[in-house]
Amino acid sequence: MAPTKFERSLRKYAETIIKVGLNLRAGQRLIITNASTRGVPVHVAPLVRELTRVAYEAGARYVDVIWNDEALLRTRVQFAPADSFNEYSDWHVLGIMDLIDKGDAVLTIRSNNPDLLSGLDSERVGAWQKTHLERMNPVSQAITSNKMNWCVVSAASQDWAAKVFPDLTPKKAEAKLWDAIFKITRVDRPDPVAAWEAHIKKLLKRAAYLNAKKYTALKYTAPGTDLTVGLPRGHKWLAAREHARNGIEFVANLPTEEVFTLPHRAQTAGTLRATLPLSYGGTLIDDFSLTFEQGRVVKVAAKKGEAPLKKMVEADEGASRLGEVALVPVSSPIARRGHLFYDTLIDENASCHVAVGRAYRINMEGAQDITDEEFMRRGGNVSLTHVDFMIGSDEMNIDGVKEDGSSEPVMRKGEWAINA
Repeated sequence: MAPTKFERSLRKYAETIIKVGLNLRAGQRLIITNASTRGVPVHVAPLVRELTRVAYEAGARYVDVIWNDEALLRTRVQFAPADSFNEYSDWHVLGIMDLIDKGDAVLTIRSNNPDLLSGLDSERVGAWQKTHLERMNPVSQAITSNKMNWCVVSAASQDWAAKVFPDLTPKKAEAKLWDAIFKITRVDRPDPVAAWEAHIKKLLKRAAYLNAKKYTALKYTAPGTDLTVGLPRGHKWLAAREHARNGIEFVANLPTEEVFTLPHRAQTAGTLRATLPLSYGGTLIDDFSLTFEQGRVVKVAAKKGEAPLKKMVEADEGASRLGEVALVPVSSPIARRGHLFYDTLIDENASCHVAVGRAYRINMEGAQDITDEEFMRRGGNVSLTHVDFMIGSDEMNIDGVKEDGSSEPVMRKGEWAINA
């Protein structure tokens, strides 16, 4: 029987992930998982099967999968003893680290219900999240230093699709979400790999322009936002293609529309307003703002989800500081779709965004092997968490501040104002 259109698209998606995202090399092992929920949701099995086949065709030596059912997480948070949330099984962490230490590849598939933990006790949710972040820290550290080639992608589910397209039947909503994923990852193009190569070149050109400028700060202005973000000496703007320490080039996120770097952990001042809701830990945070002094959050406000927002920035000392700034034009393909995906991996590519928490060491010259203390001394931020949220809009202007204190446009009304 001839494959359906969906089956053909799923195959092309798998090929794009393996060839463009991971750039999997012959002889590598591959582990497929989801670090956020301790395993790949069982409903994405069709994609996992295609990925496994394509990986072996690319020469993978071994493909392993860690599975999970996210509904079990809600059950635990809801019914487990209140003093049990420090319990944790480390076998999956050890399994992932075994591959990482040997230079193998890691693929994360996100397909989570944005409302998974909504309505549950925030103290119990926070206790589970804290333990999870602490125990997964070795994996997070390896990823933020690009110890291996890794990639994060999305797969549709009925729960997620119902949130994105609430007016459709569950089956139609899921089909429409899959179609959206195929489009924003360029899988709908005749040659997705070639389309990605052209896109990557454009992003790298903008990163090179910003690196040549060596700005000391970025100044953000928009309704509800008046923020200055200092940039440390030796910061590096990166985009799309990254270099793993195992010698392999890869694209960490599909889709990706951003050019990003790390801010100075102690030099953020002012207020920023989020322009899109944030789905965090199975709850939705909406219409919120953060105020910073000397790099640290000193005030939070939200019309919805203020309690989990406070928990987010209080996860540890570094969680109250910025770890990433990223520039994305409002004309990006994700923004042009005109709807929210309720998944940060995708939504961050619709808007300029920042992240509180851990900074990526790859964004600072010579920082991959230094201690946490030295990294912080140079201006990098250290935290167990890294949470992106969107602040861009067609009303936002961004200026780059030069060494002599003068400034020049970087973005105007949400679009690039640079010739790159």
